[in-house]
Amino acid sequence: MAENLKKKTNKSVGKNIRTLRHQRGWSQEDVASRLGISIPAFSKIETGVTDINLSRLEQIANIYEVNVVNLLALEIEEVEPQISNLSIAQKKIIDREAEIANLQRKVILLYEELRNRTSVSAVS
Repeated sequence: MAENLKKKTNKSVGKNIRTLRHQRGWSQEDVASRLGISIPAFSKIETGVTDINLSRLEQIANIYEVNVVNLLALEIEEVEPQISNLSIAQKKIIDREAEIANLQRKVILLYEELRNRTSVSAVS
């Protein structure tokens, strides 16, 4: 049971490290060289194959400029889906604003038409 939890934690931490690396646009080689380890050794960290000690976690956290707790958190969300959801929401807002502007123009035209009819009726 403890072995299963350990594997799950290693995979979760590795996924968080990979997510942070992707968010920064870094390659495995970039991070491995900053850590002073080989690319395969870093790949094993990301895939959760290697147990990471606290000093290595601190070193990785420093590279990514995050707290060690962030690396240990269950799973960091990818930024891309949030960005795409934000883009979708922004597009919807822009569409609604255009719709509102169009409706406002229609109201103004109807108001002017009504005013013209009223002034024509008053003259007659």
